[in-house]
Amino acid sequence: MTPGQQADCTVAADLLAGLAVGAVLADKAYDTNAVVAGIAQAGASVVVPSKRSRRVERAVDRNLYADRNKVERFFNRLKQYRRLATRYEKTAVSFLAFAHCAATLVWLI
Repeated sequence: MTPGQQADCTVAADLLAGLAVGAVLADKAYDTNAVVAGIAQAGASVVVPSKRSRRVERAVDRNLYADRNKVERFFNRLKQYRRLATRYEKTAVSFLAFAHCAATLVWLI
């Protein structure tokens, strides 16, 4: 869990370390050299659209990238729980526990 003002891409390498996946789907915010290199080093295909500032655009599988929308919609449904969206919990353990409860409720509904 990171502070709200810290960019998520700064801890993406730690999150991806040790994962064995075929592809990593992410939005343009994760188009950094470090993240892309980490994904490629893990042997996964990079499905991250290039930022405008890139001189050479990376080819992206649009059908696979469209599946990212399902995950995005799931997190948007989780954010309907105000307690989760605004991080009322004081500790990371409490936040994760409520996230599990909210995910279960979203899955059941």
